[in-house]
Amino acid sequence: MRVLLAQPRGFCAGVVRAIDIVNRSLEKFGPPVYVRHEIVHNRHVVETLERKGAVFVENLEEIPDGAVTIFSAHGVAQSIIDEAKGRGLPVLDATCPLVTKVHIQGKRYVARGRTLILIGHAGHPEVEGTIGQVGGPVHLVSTIEDVVRLDIPNDAPVAYVTQTTLSVDDTRGVIASLQARFSDLQGPDVADICYATQHRQSGVRQLCDMVELLLVVGSQNSSNSNRLREIGVERGIPSYLIADGSVLDPAWLEGVKTVGLTAGASAPEELVLDVIEALRRHGPVEVEEMDGVRETLEFRLPRELREPADEALVTDR
Repeated sequence: MRVLLAQPRGFCAGVVRAIDIVNRSLEKFGPPVYVRHEIVHNRHVVETLERKGAVFVENLEEIPDGAVTIFSAHGVAQSIIDEAKGRGLPVLDATCPLVTKVHIQGKRYVARGRTLILIGHAGHPEVEGTIGQVGGPVHLVSTIEDVVRLDIPNDAPVAYVTQTTLSVDDTRGVIASLQARFSDLQGPDVADICYATQHRQSGVRQLCDMVELLLVVGSQNSSNSNRLREIGVERGIPSYLIADGSVLDPAWLEGVKTVGLTAGASAPEELVLDVIEALRRHGPVEVEEMDGVRETLEFRLPRELREPADEALVTDR
């Protein structure tokens, strides 16, 4: 069996930064440290950090007074920040800088008197955080049909921002629908879909032209991982989202000679290797890594956790 590895795959700079924040906090302050929501959407990562002494909670009420508190990579509403400040909790913010960029853009549009539309998925923590950061009404849309149903005059001054982990193709269609409906519209095209999401989606499209089966390593609640699987389905390739090699179904491999393998932005490389080992249990495997973008971007850690060498890292590119 030939296994083609997508490039890039796995951890992005925002995820690396978020996990580093938890690890360095544990080293500097000692366990426990408390993290509001899963630091990233991957159970393997979360369980590894739990074993080191990280405690994951959904509400600040679960955090003892004075305990080190970390906000997840997805971002939080301003009300959460205010609540933590009111309690005097020592907070380290692991929000991805690209998510923070969306918050800033949304605030600017609202401050200029524009009605804000957020393209995203209801209930996702990034969406909830963005809505809670903007400081004004936000209209959430996920589909072209949602745009049609918006109760906003067609000539109203409107702006939009997007969740960072969406499908580029789907978002482009929603933006086109917004442009067709509203005469006074501002927004960033697909620029708010982060570089890592776009790179991984491009890699999967390339992969789908060469394989008979697509395996995406990632958690079921990972938005960007689900988008990768959906691209395979749209291309007519049997595509599965798997947490690790233990859930590989031998029936998927019947008659398959070429498998495409990638990983969402919150899935560590060790899980990709675990899937390869699971494939090897069903016969000889030849692994080949495809050409693709080599990501070198790094995001700066919070000042409280930086080592001297970190000062040279950039925060945006």
